[in-house]
Amino acid sequence: MVEKTPEDKVSFQYSFKVTLQDIDDRNHVNNMVYLQWVQDVSGLHWESLASKELQESVVWFVLRHEIDYINQAYANDTINVVTWIDDAAGVKSTRIVHIYCEDKLLCKCKTSWCLLDAKSLKPKRIDNDVLAIFMK
Repeated sequence: MVEKTPEDKVSFQYSFKVTLQDIDDRNHVNNMVYLQWVQDVSGLHWESLASKELQESVVWFVLRHEIDYINQAYANDTINVVTWIDDAAGVKSTRIVHIYCEDKLLCKCKTSWCLLDAKSLKPKRIDNDVLAIFMK
């Protein structure tokens, strides 16, 4: 069953088919592939919302991934990935990613990210301009 995203958050989703390159020796999607999908959707979400100037001035750095593997996916399955920012304070934010095959939840991930200044690569406080693009 697909869980609803919070109404006050700007969510992002995309869909694709599992390829043979995603499959491991147990004939299902390898756990590391799910992590790649988490990274991919996170970047796509940021790029879809942030201006070019903002993308050039700051970058995100992963601090921690917490992944729950719930079900398996197989070659040619259609995957739907949904993400949103759950909260943010100081220099850190928490991103949620849910990965589905049709209505079946396959995996969910909670990732802690740190915002960095793109030039100095030092942590940068998440200001209202950044927060505003993720909230309704």
